[in-house]
Amino acid sequence: MEHRLIRAVEEALGWDGPAPLGREFARGSISNPEIMARLLAPPRLLDMVMRRSLANPQFRFFKGGEELHPDAYLNRQVTPRGQAIPMADMRRVGSLLREGATLVLDQSNVFDPTMEVVCRAWQWWSREHVQANIYLTTHDASGFDLHWDDHDVLIVQLAGEKQWEVRGTSRPAPMFRDAERNNTPSEEIVWTGTMKAGDVMHIPRGYWHAATRVGRGAGHSTHVTFGFAKRTAVSWLTWLADWSRQEEVFRHDLDRWGNPDEQRAQQHRLATATSQLIDARDPAEFLRLREQEAPPGRHVPFLDIFGPLEAVACVSEFPPLIREEDETVVVMASGKRLTFAAKALPGLRLLLSGYPVQLDEAAGLVGAEVEELAKILVEEELCASVTPELSSGYTGLATSAGS
Repeated sequence: MEHRLIRAVEEALGWDGPAPLGREFARGSISNPEIMARLLAPPRLLDMVMRRSLANPQFRFFKGGEELHPDAYLNRQVTPRGQAIPMADMRRVGSLLREGATLVLDQSNVFDPTMEVVCRAWQWWSREHVQANIYLTTHDASGFDLHWDDHDVLIVQLAGEKQWEVRGTSRPAPMFRDAERNNTPSEEIVWTGTMKAGDVMHIPRGYWHAATRVGRGAGHSTHVTFGFAKRTAVSWLTWLADWSRQEEVFRHDLDRWGNPDEQRAQQHRLATATSQLIDARDPAEFLRLREQEAPPGRHVPFLDIFGPLEAVACVSEFPPLIREEDETVVVMASGKRLTFAAKALPGLRLLLSGYPVQLDEAAGLVGAEVEELAKILVEEELCASVTPELSSGYTGLATSAGS
C-alpha cells in the first residue's frame, strides 16, 4: 500500500525505503502543506479527546515542566446507573491550553481512522509495529525534559512551531529493560533548531532530545510522533526460549545435586541442543513468522443483517504473503494459512493490496467471483468491511485499489 505521507517523508529525508530507519539522525521538509492539514488539525484532536473515555497515562497534560495530576483535566461522569466514566473536562482542558500547556495523547491510531490507516501503512512499509502519539503545546509552555526513547521515531510537525535539541547516544542501543541505567545525557549536539509545519525529523533509538516553546510567546505547536518498535537480538532469544519447550532436554530440571561429571554432562547436552535450536530457528525466520502470525488489527465486524458487503480493505498488521503453488494460491497472514484455486490470484492481489476496494468496481476488473472471495477474506479477518469512518482514513491519502 502506497501512502502519500510515507512517500512525502521519504522524499523529505532522501530515503528510498525503510533501511535507514534507526541508523542516523535525519531531517527535511514536506513540500505539500495539504498533507499536514489532512492528517490532523488541532480542533479535530480536541474533538477526539472530548468524545472518548480517556485515562492517564494515555492522556496527559504537562505545565511548567511538570506532569499534572489527572484531576486537573479529567473528571468522572456518573451515569444514571451509578457508573463513573473518566472523561476529559473540556472546560479545564480549554483553560490549560489558554494558559500554556502541553497535551499528550498516546496511541491516537486506536481512536482516529486517519491515524489508524497511516500507522498500518507505516507497518507495511517498515515491517514493524507502529503507534502514533500526538503532542499539542500552546504559548510558551515547555515539553519533556531531555530524554531518550527506546524505539525509533519519525516526527511530523503538523502545525505551528517548536524548538528542538537533539543529542547523540550515551549508551549504544539502549533498551527499556537493560543491563545498565542510561541516565547521563550525551554532550554531542546533533541538531538544534525550530520545527515548522511540514518539517520531518527522524530520531534513532537512544538519541537524547527535548522540545519546547519556552520564549516563543503566543501560538501553538502540534506534532505527531510515529514510534517504530523494532525487534532486537534479545527479542529473537526470547522467541527461541519459547521454542525450547518443544525439546525434552530443556524441560528437565537443572541438576543441582549431581556430581561434577553429571552436571558437566547436562551442560553439554544443553549446549548442543541450544546450538541446534539456533541453527534451526534463525533471526530471519523469527521476523518472517512474527509478521505472518501477528493477529489482525481492530476492526468493525461485518454483519450481513445490516446490508450487503460493498467494500473491503485488508487489515492485517503486515502485508499478506501471497504464494503460487502448482495449481493453487496460498495466502499467509494474521495467523492464517488459506488455500485458493489459481484463478483467484488477480482477485487476491486486489483485495489484499491494502487499499479500499469497491466490490462492484472490482468485479469489472477481475470478475464477479471477487465478491465471494471478499466474503471469505472478511470471515477470516484478513479484510474488513469499509465503513464510512474507515473510508475517511484513506480519503486524500491512499487511493482506491485499481485507480
